[in-house]
This record gives sequence, C-alpha cells and structure tokens, in this order.
Amino acid sequence: MSSYDRFPHIKAGKEEEVIRGYDAIIQKIQSSGNERNRIIAVETYPGVRDEELIPQFARLNPDLFLDMKSVFLGEAEMNEAMKPWLTDDRVFGRMFFGSVSDFFDPDALDKARKEVSRTEGLTVIYGFGASLIARADLVVYCDLARWEIQLRYRAGMGNYNCSNWDEDILRKYKRGYFVEWRMADRLKADLLETIDWLIDTNAKADPKMISGTALRNALFKAAHEPFRLVPYFDPGVWGGQWMKSHCNLDPEPANYAWSFDGVPEENSLLLRFGTTDVEIPAMDLTLYQPRALLGEKNYARFGAEFPIRFDFLDTMEGQNLSLQVHPLTEYIHRSFGMAYTQDESYYLLDAKEDACVYLGVKTGTKPEEMINALQEAQKTGIFDAQAYVNRIPAKKHDHFLIPAGTIHCSGKNAMVLEISATPYIFTFKLYDWGRVGLDGRPRPINIEHGRHVIQWNRTTEWVRNHLVNRFEKISENADYSEEKTGLHELEFIETRRYTIRSSMEMDLKGSVSMCNLVDGTAAVIESMDGSFEPFEVHYAETFILPSTLGRIRFRPVHGEVMILRAYVRGSFVDGKKSSV
Repeated sequence: MSSYDRFPHIKAGKEEEVIRGYDAIIQKIQSSGNERNRIIAVETYPGVRDEELIPQFARLNPDLFLDMKSVFLGEAEMNEAMKPWLTDDRVFGRMFFGSVSDFFDPDALDKARKEVSRTEGLTVIYGFGASLIARADLVVYCDLARWEIQLRYRAGMGNYNCSNWDEDILRKYKRGYFVEWRMADRLKADLLETIDWLIDTNAKADPKMISGTALRNALFKAAHEPFRLVPYFDPGVWGGQWMKSHCNLDPEPANYAWSFDGVPEENSLLLRFGTTDVEIPAMDLTLYQPRALLGEKNYARFGAEFPIRFDFLDTMEGQNLSLQVHPLTEYIHRSFGMAYTQDESYYLLDAKEDACVYLGVKTGTKPEEMINALQEAQKTGIFDAQAYVNRIPAKKHDHFLIPAGTIHCSGKNAMVLEISATPYIFTFKLYDWGRVGLDGRPRPINIEHGRHVIQWNRTTEWVRNHLVNRFEKISENADYSEEKTGLHELEFIETRRYTIRSSMEMDLKGSVSMCNLVDGTAAVIESMDGSFEPFEVHYAETFILPSTLGRIRFRPVHGEVMILRAYVRGSFVDGKKSSV
C-alpha cells in the first residue's frame, strides 16, 4: 500500500481544547460571560446547514433571535443585484469586490438594528453578516470547507438565501466562486483576529468548537512549519486509474480524474487537538497569516492570496483532457475582473508508452480555418486535432510549460502534476472529443472566448524550443543536484527539481514554496535551528514551505528522492537568484 497520507494534520493543541457536540457547545456558550444583557453574533459561512444550526442556537432562549435572512434583499432582488457579476454565461462571471452588506435591504436593516437596540435581554443574531448588525459581546463563527460546499450543491443545496436547488451545478458554483465566497472571505478576514469561538460544521450533526485563541495559535503555528493541505479527489469523463492505488482511494468508483492537493483556496487544514481533528478552510491561514505564510514581497504583490497551486490530472487508462486554452492577463482582467491569469505547466509524474501532450499550433495553421473546424465539431463531434495541434510524446519526468494563450491538453495514459498560478476555473474548452459530462449534459465549450486569446505564433518549432523540457543544470555535488525546469519567461512561477542522494540544505529567503515529492519513497524536512519538528513527506504528496522557515534541510528516508519546487520569481527578500 502507498504511504500517501490522505488526511494530513497539524498538531494544534490538547484534546480538552475542543468542545464537541451541540449540548456541550451550547452549554459552553451559555457560560461564556454574563448570560443576560448581551449580544451574541453567530456568523456563518454561506453553505452551513441553517436547518441544523438555528434550532441549536435557539436553545440559548434569547429574548430576541434575529435570522439574518430577514435582513437581506428578497431572492428576486438579490438575483437582479448580482446580475453584473453572474452574467448569462454558464461557467464564467465577474469578480465581486463589494461587501455582504451590499445585499442588505436598507429598511430591513434599520428595523433589525432598532429591534436589537431596544431588546434588554439576550439577543442572538444568526447568519451570514450577523457581526455587521450590532457590536456583539460574543462572536461565534460557523466555518465550512469549500469542497464540502460543492458536495452540498451537488446534493441539492441552493446558494445562500436562494431557491435554486435544482439549478445546474456549474451555475451554483459560479455564484459561489464569483460572489458569495468573495464577500464571505472578505468579512472573515476582518473577524479572524477577534472571534471568540469557531465551530467546524463540516460533518452533519457533529460540530466541533475551539476558542478563537486556539484557532489563532494553530494558524500561527502552521505559518511557521512545513504543512500539507487535505486533498480531495473527484471522477470525470476522462479520468484514470493511477490515483486509486498511489493515493489510497476507494477502488469502487469508475475513475478519478483530478485531485486538488495544493490549492489553499479550495483545500482544508486539519487542526489536531489530542486525537480530534478540527477541519477549517486552508484559506483561513492565508487570510490570517498572509505575511508569514507568503513572505513580504509576495504579500505586497498578491495580498492575502496564495499565488501557486498544484493539482493532479489522471488519464492513466482514461481519455484525453479537453483541448483548451487559458486567457491572457489582459483578457482575464477585462472580462472577469481577475488580477492575473492561469499560467501553468504539466509535470509528468508517470506515463505509459503512448502518452502525449497536445501543445501549441502546428506550423502553417490558419487561424480562421481551425476556428471554423472547431465550430463545425460542435455539430459533428469530430475535430482532427492532430491536423492543427502539435502532438508531443510524453514520458515520466518530462515538463511541459504552458503560458497563457497556448493551446494544450494532456493525452490519455499520463499522470500530470499541474503547476499553475492560482486562478483555476478559467479554462476555455475548444474541443471535448464529442463527450458529455458525468451528468449527461454537454460540457461547456468556449470557442468564442478562446479565439480571442489563442497565440497563433506558438508554432511547432517555437513550442519545441521554448516549452518542452527546458532543463538547466544549476549545481551538482555528491549530495544532491539542482535543475531549473521552468517556467517560461512569460510566467511568474519558477520551478526547480532537486535530486537528493544524502541531504540538501535550502534557504527559503523569505518566500513561500510549494513542493511535491515526485520520485522516491519519503523525505524528512528538518529545521536548522530547531524551530519546528522534523516533517516527513511521501511520494506524490504536495507540501508547503512557509516563508518563515529560513534555512532547512531535506534528508531522504530510503534511498534517493526527487523534489519539485515552485516559487514566485523575484520574491526573495535578499534578491538573490540561487535557491540553494
């Protein structure tokens, strides 16, 4: 069996710091300070089970229980107000930069505040935006992982204060991604320093509560040691079989197409108190400890946003990915309100003999002819990809660089570690090999978007010279070797590959790194000054090295290992270029 750990955790504290179950939680809240003449704000992330939580907090027997949904605009008015950001597109909207209060009904808000001000006893304000109604004596935050929200969408949950239970899952996700989660994270960032309690609401009827102090201590600790995110896996029409065995997955599903195991905006953290795990969105760490996690230069450039992501694309014994292209920075900013785009690369963790990557257009391709052929394929289901796109054989440890605007996709029988800038839904599908999604519906095709961003000068010779295996030896000695593997000069991410035979020291120089053990069994990461405990990683595991670690040591556990590292160019505090 593989040593891949599906549930990595951070040692956060003692068992007694966790209050588990509603009875114990309500009792603890009741005993937190003066029971009467106070205001409790129960702030919720959109997606929590209100039907489960509201009856529990009603057990506090308040003189006033205010449900925040009564303060919001009606559903039709909210839909109208969100139109500029949701658009008519099935997949893509525009980033919302406002506040949750932008969707409050002014009259309802005024009425709610008057009710609170004249209530002499206990007031409980419950729901999304509760902390904005009045100055609370106690703030309880009910948190929820992003992946769990998506699973609830699939199970029939609607968006916040919305009756779109049966709506297309892509449209639900779009509303969350572009609007709800943006304003929720903005509000959460303002609250993390002061909340009194946090409740993990991921598991049905099994809440776990920790104090705000325990949460902040755990997040501080995470920002000062290596850590892993909790990965999740999902099937797809093109999915493969590699992750089943290498990531210890349930063998029953037909396939697993992809995994996010290095995306702080999507993944979770498990904070372990004794033997109990409290699950929180990894985004909480980025919001609360951005400087420590990212480093000063990255924070100055990106703010509280993690700029790098790693994920897996498994087509082993599966099918080709969709032929696709990502938008240029100008296009993604103008069309969707994003600050930067989805530059990426494919690193081959594994491959069969017939594996390939489609990359760039063939020399001599005429743009209008190819676009017309793609449009015709929407009727016929047939597009001769090899007539227009370079099909390049791929083998284990190859690295293909994919700056935005480059047509690409992985072929079947490949296991890809995708290294990318953070934006992750801006994929313009051009051709999907005549398939439908697992839901039986045609998968979205975005030829009109794609035609505006395809870089037609990335032809056969240019691709081979600039985007395929651009390895450069940096250093080599008896203990280790270092290679630069990319990315392209148009992309802001730098990648280095280290082959470690005995040990290797690394100075992070004040910048965050994301890494994966791409070969070998296991390695231990050690602090040079004893500031964190030795941290072990295993084959195919992605891990994060916060900017605070300074100088560290890698040591293989059983034989030689190979580590791929990604970081932001120009992010070192001393400005030096060498990474080791």
